[in-house]
Amino acid sequence: MEGFIKNSKCFCFFFVFLSVLLLFSSTMPAADAKVHYHDFVVQATPVKRLCKTRSAITVNGMYPGPTLEVNNGDTLVVNVVNRARYNVTIHWHGVRQIRTGWADGPEFVTQCPIRPGGTYTYRFTIQGQEGTLWWHAHSSWLRATVYGALIIHPKEGASYPFPKPKRETALLLGEWWNADPIDVVRQATRTGAAPNVSDAYTINGQPGDLYNCSSKETIIVPVDSGETNLLRVVNAALNQQLFLKVANHKLMVVGADASYVKPFITSVLMLGPGQTTDVLITADQPPARYYIAAQAYASAQGAPFDNTTTTAILEYKSAPCPAKGLTIKPVMPTMPAFNDTATATAFTTSFRSPRQVKVPTDIDHNLFFAVGLGLNNCPPGASNSSCQGPNGTRFAASMNNVSFVLPSSFSLLQAHQLRVPGVFTTDFPANPPVQFDYTGNVSQSLWQPVPGTKLYKLKYGETVQVVLQGTSIFTAENHPIHLHGYDFYILAEGFGNFNPSTDTAKFNLVDPPLRNTASLPVGGWTVIRFVADNPGVWLLHCHLDVHITWGLAMAFVVENGIGELQTLEEPPADLPLC
Repeated sequence: MEGFIKNSKCFCFFFVFLSVLLLFSSTMPAADAKVHYHDFVVQATPVKRLCKTRSAITVNGMYPGPTLEVNNGDTLVVNVVNRARYNVTIHWHGVRQIRTGWADGPEFVTQCPIRPGGTYTYRFTIQGQEGTLWWHAHSSWLRATVYGALIIHPKEGASYPFPKPKRETALLLGEWWNADPIDVVRQATRTGAAPNVSDAYTINGQPGDLYNCSSKETIIVPVDSGETNLLRVVNAALNQQLFLKVANHKLMVVGADASYVKPFITSVLMLGPGQTTDVLITADQPPARYYIAAQAYASAQGAPFDNTTTTAILEYKSAPCPAKGLTIKPVMPTMPAFNDTATATAFTTSFRSPRQVKVPTDIDHNLFFAVGLGLNNCPPGASNSSCQGPNGTRFAASMNNVSFVLPSSFSLLQAHQLRVPGVFTTDFPANPPVQFDYTGNVSQSLWQPVPGTKLYKLKYGETVQVVLQGTSIFTAENHPIHLHGYDFYILAEGFGNFNPSTDTAKFNLVDPPLRNTASLPVGGWTVIRFVADNPGVWLLHCHLDVHITWGLAMAFVVENGIGELQTLEEPPADLPLC
């Protein structure tokens, strides 16, 4: 693959070759699957960033936490010991959790939290997924520092559907607060205001040498001239979509969210929190040092955001050393503007499945979810200190005007399994209760969502289509929407209000990409489709943590089917109690 970017004929040959491999690759019989045992100790650890040391919550004293590597078909058994002063759960982001919903992890959805001093063992098998996923805390804002990569290799004896890279590197994009993130979100919840933005972005936990006190710890990615490497990019940031570029280098996208994709070339990635992207990069430039840079894609008009840039360095091993006493800065890429929606859209609409897929066409549930922010008027007598949103309001968010409220006495999955009444209802609306110009000038009478714990019930095997419609209530914004327990096909996306009479013709029913987190365009819509073939309770939510804090979520409850293989497993004996 050496030189495939510079030589167009070689590149065309390589692209055809790679496409053929994707279409006709076969796998050798796999060896026996393995069981991987890990211990996660959640604890407070002194961490120094930006010249300051604070006590951060980590796993095994590491920030980010340990990288887990498995093969497709393997089983993970992770014993979590909570030695922190906060409740905690761990979510295995993107893992299908077939029949093992008890291991999915979102607090008060599939389990009660692991209390300080408590333990819980997550047990699940990776089935039919390959590529890059990740794990993170799913309690309050603990995932600011409690996260790590989950890398799924092909089965033993099988190979990638592309030439084997020389080496692989995981790049986890994150955010860093000098303050305790739990204090940040608690203050915002108490006041009803938007929380403070982060102080830095990070790559593998390090801000990079454009920040104070960070030059010596900047992440180095070594390469040899001519070699092709695989970069596994994860957006683990709490509240920010991010652009990523490597100076003077092109990237070939080959996977996303643990699914292979039809390869395409790009100079820039855009990932929302929760999304992963696998890319091949060839070291075909003059030996030197090149910045890998990430900075915000901030689509909400007028909203504050962290306008800094995090960097790592792609370093050619044969790069000449600077003369004594001189420092040569790495080459810096030209980054998109923070509000460059055109570049973000060009990237998100480039994804295709590597071959023709069988998209379900008989739709049992055709749902329409209006998604976005809102503002709640403060009740009479409320103090000004608790109503510090715009014009004395409190920030809120909703789907179909329902602002999601988590239970506290049972998890939703426990209440469903044990048939406990009064924990949730199954009357989540299939359509907005009031139709309006979703992306226009919205009347203030529609700004106030109604709090509730409402689920939408599905029978096993039913086909679901969801039109996710962004709204301009308060402000339009790009939302990364994540569905637990499932991958889904993204059929189409667009701007403005979804029009079924014209936009249905835009659906890709041939080779749509398979994802677990979709970017809902700013002031636009996205259509997803999946088959409800995994029983349990599955959260659908915005992966901007400030938005889920405000209630931008709902959940599907999927009933058992027929027989053991269509039935949720019994809860484990060590499932935490509320």
